[in-house]
Amino acid sequence: MARAKPRGRASAPGARANAYPGSIRIIGGQWRSRRLPVPSAEGLRPTPDRVRETLFNWLAPHIAGASCLDLFSGTGALCLEALSRGAAQVVMVEQSAEVVRELRANIARLEARGAEVVPADALEYLAGRPRAFDIVFLDPPFAVAEAMIRRCAERLARDWMKPGGLVYIEAPRALKTLPLPSVWQIVKSGAAGQVSYSLVRAS
Repeated sequence: MARAKPRGRASAPGARANAYPGSIRIIGGQWRSRRLPVPSAEGLRPTPDRVRETLFNWLAPHIAGASCLDLFSGTGALCLEALSRGAAQVVMVEQSAEVVRELRANIARLEARGAEVVPADALEYLAGRPRAFDIVFLDPPFAVAEAMIRRCAERLARDWMKPGGLVYIEAPRALKTLPLPSVWQIVKSGAAGQVSYSLVRAS
């Protein structure tokens, strides 16, 4: 993946660059309604509040005590929301040095425990020694979404998921079929604007 420009999640097709406020809001849990600053790094595409609320309604039976991994962490909204709602630990993988600094600053602002920020490319991280997670967030840049979902899913299937683990995937709505391992099952799905989102059981 290109490293020339700092970025987190890439913008949806046709979206204006940095078309979001300079902060994210935690929706539920112990830090409910807290706002945290996010950098103006090119291509950051935070998961919208309404989509995040739907996702964590889906995850409600599974989030307490869970270990979570976000491979394209960006603003960190998904992992910070997970911690707020009772996850035990989160790992946020992000390759932009600027965004990594802000992630660490926001963790310090919240005095959050159980949060680890890894400055790395997602595929490089998954080439390392596996550690099993309950929940994985997979939201790659839309320009390379199909290839990255396929490659990350292939690696996640190699001992990175606990039995019955869940993978949340955001993708362009134009991508009609997610390139997933044949034994994985989509259990929930939805769409908002040009974004589709799915919760997948990694069987």
